[in-house]
Amino acid sequence: MTRYLTIFILLLLVSPATSFAQEHDLDKLLQELPVAKKDTQQVRLLLDIQAQYLDVENDSALYFNQKAEALIHELRADQFRYECYHAFVRIYHAKFDNPKAINYCLKALQVATANHNDLQRANSYRALFSLYFNVRKRDSALKYAAYAIDLTERIKDTNNLGTMYGNLCRIYQQMEMYDKAVELGKKGVELGERYHDTKGMLISMNNLANTYLSQSRYAEARTILEQLLEDGKKYKRMRSVTNALVNLSNVYYFMADTVNLKRVVTQMKALEPSFDKSDSGSIIYRKLAYGRDLMLRKQFSEAKILFADAINLAERDSAESALESLYLAMSTLHYAMQDFKTANVYDDKFASLEQRINWAKLREVSLDLETKYETEKKEERIKLQASQIKQERTITYLLAGGFLLLLIASTFAYRAFRTRQKLQKQRIAELETEKQLSATEAVLRGEAQERSRLAKDLHDGLGGMLSGIKHSFTTMKGNLIMTPDNARLFERSMDMLDTSIKEMRRVAHNMMPEALVKFGLNIALKDFCKDMELSGALQVTYQSFGVEDDTVIDRSTAITIYRIVQELVNNIVKHAGASQALVQLNKTSEKLLLTVEDNGRGFDTSQIGSGDGIGWTNIRHRVDYLKGTMDVRSSAEDGTSVVIELSVLPSNP
Repeated sequence: MTRYLTIFILLLLVSPATSFAQEHDLDKLLQELPVAKKDTQQVRLLLDIQAQYLDVENDSALYFNQKAEALIHELRADQFRYECYHAFVRIYHAKFDNPKAINYCLKALQVATANHNDLQRANSYRALFSLYFNVRKRDSALKYAAYAIDLTERIKDTNNLGTMYGNLCRIYQQMEMYDKAVELGKKGVELGERYHDTKGMLISMNNLANTYLSQSRYAEARTILEQLLEDGKKYKRMRSVTNALVNLSNVYYFMADTVNLKRVVTQMKALEPSFDKSDSGSIIYRKLAYGRDLMLRKQFSEAKILFADAINLAERDSAESALESLYLAMSTLHYAMQDFKTANVYDDKFASLEQRINWAKLREVSLDLETKYETEKKEERIKLQASQIKQERTITYLLAGGFLLLLIASTFAYRAFRTRQKLQKQRIAELETEKQLSATEAVLRGEAQERSRLAKDLHDGLGGMLSGIKHSFTTMKGNLIMTPDNARLFERSMDMLDTSIKEMRRVAHNMMPEALVKFGLNIALKDFCKDMELSGALQVTYQSFGVEDDTVIDRSTAITIYRIVQELVNNIVKHAGASQALVQLNKTSEKLLLTVEDNGRGFDTSQIGSGDGIGWTNIRHRVDYLKGTMDVRSSAEDGTSVVIELSVLPSNP
């Protein structure tokens, strides 16, 4: 009884009346079990007990559901199979054992299909969508999502529409299709409110807030998460409360809002006893939140202990997403503690993990959703036409046997049929060819995008910023009076910065410039040049003509042009010894011209691509991707001039 009393006290914090009723029901059910007969009533009793334990003690829920499964097999009580299998899905999902959850979900789907129960089939489709997404099989996840939406709307199951759109919001957010994710998340919230589907509404709110977090839209994310926290408490859904608190801790950490971060952490600690002790993922993120709070309040030793504990758990569970955040947090902590050596160790760990994750993504074969939809439609048309051919052939044979006296008419009819059959087979072959071309195009496009991101973008980003910092430190040194010891320390720090610059080229993040996303290429380039000039590394002049309305330049092209300018200016800072540079973007009706010039020392253009660096190689690859031309001219007297010309602007992918 002590264990049950503990559960009662903890759940009382969230729902006093309901928790007492559940405690009372559980005690009663457990008392009935030893004296229950070995029949279908005992099956019902075991299933009810596991339902009481679910989300409170998942190990106990698993134990009683396994006993129910064994009894169902023994008694051949098929009427309970779906409920039992679906309960396994929920239990293993809560325990983060997705493979076992998928196995039982497929069993449940077979039972639902045999029962001709569309409501059960829709439930299984929704579960398979979520589970396949968790194991990063997005093609299967999208397939079952389409099945679930179609069936859910067909049977008018309004209680689950909000959940479906909320889950779709999540998958599009992970695919970085943020506009679509926001649209689906808002629709999920609206449908959840309209049909009083509180679970779907809360799921949609959480995933919509995560989408805003991925875009660094912290104010919008904060508003939704604060409401999610209140609604989670109101509707007594502990998972929503936990998600809201963890995500709010992320928001206030990145906003450096120590007051609100402390408030959220305090609420989280107050609810700590009621959290599922078997949910290691939640434990990891709570430790991360607590450590960040301590770090912002400069309690570094305590923060270090929490981060180390969380890293041990994450490494044990191979929680790669959590490890990325933890390695960065530990690196930031050691930089704050001026322990640069240890900070570099965690920077290297983060870089290795990020590279491993990126290679894993590259190995995934995930076709574009619209391409898959068209392919599936063509496959259905092929099957339909093949069926029609078979049916018409059978009819023809029957008519030939029944109307021997009408040989001439039958002959003409048969010839007409053979002509149609030939045309249909030809059409089938054409559809097969179109399907193969569509699939090949999608795979090649996906491979090109991933290779571009891995082989090119890893080199861009932070190298230029660190070069600017080094230049500022070098300038600062001449204006400072330092003791010999401080001078040696300064030189060692400069050596460490050099090392960091080299390492950053390897581990640079594939991050989207905020100005590029919000305002377009013209504003993004203007801001970049202004930032370089403010750093003191170089005086950069930016000019643009005909690109005031740059919405006609699609995002993929804009990103590529931005990266080219970034790489060229960084090369000027690092190698040219220049004091001035010019960046010019000129757009006409037929061409897009990019010019980057400097007054530096120049270099031998015949050596481009033969050095140790990969900068010029990246630039050449990007120009080739845009189907453009590049002209590089350089001399010691006139500096360097790079002119890139795009004869035809690429269309939206």
